[in-house]
Amino acid sequence: MTTKLEPNYDQAGLVAAIIQDVATNQVLMLAYMNEEAYRLTLERGETYFWSRSRGKLWHKGETSGNIQYIVDISIDCDLDALLIRVNPAGPACHTGNITCFYRSISN
Repeated sequence: MTTKLEPNYDQAGLVAAIIQDVATNQVLMLAYMNEEAYRLTLERGETYFWSRSRGKLWHKGETSGNIQYIVDISIDCDLDALLIRVNPAGPACHTGNITCFYRSISN
C-alpha cells in the first residue's frame, strides 16, 4: 500500500518546485506551486506554477510552447520541496536559455 504524500505549504500557501530535465539531469528552474497549481500538475501531466510577482496561476509553455511534460515527482523528507523531472519541449528560462541557472557567481 502506498501513502499519498501532500506538500506542506508555507505561510503564503506555496511549496518550492525544482524542475529537472530527466534526460540530462540538469536543473532547469525553481518555481512555486500553490494547491491549485499542484493539483493541475498532477491531473494534466504538465507543470503549473503560482507566479509570486504577478499573483496568478501560470502554465509553463502556455505562451512560449516550451511545455514541461512530467515524468515523475518526488517530495523531500520535510514535505516542503518538490523535485519534478520533466521532458521539456524547449528552454525553461524566459531569456531563451535552456536553464534559468546559466550565470556563475564564482569560478
